[in-house]
Amino acid sequence: MREWALQDAKARLSEVVRLAMEHEPQEITLRGEPAVVVLSREDYDRLTQRRESLVEFMRCSPLYGADDVEFSRDQSLTREVEL
Repeated sequence: MREWALQDAKARLSEVVRLAMEHEPQEITLRGEPAVVVLSREDYDRLTQRRESLVEFMRCSPLYGADDVEFSRDQSLTREVEL
């Protein structure tokens, strides 16, 4: 990611936008500290898209609603560990 000082980014805004669209996000610093990142709309949409919740994911499982599924559990006792 290329870093731009605020005054340089203001003077060359078209280049900053072009690079963000064609290559990678562009970081703008304020007094030497990272302040903002300019990124393409495609990257923004990808980062902010709604993701399904764990509940929605589980409901899409082919096992959802199946009553005959059994999960075995190890019933052995805990083991002693020397500390």
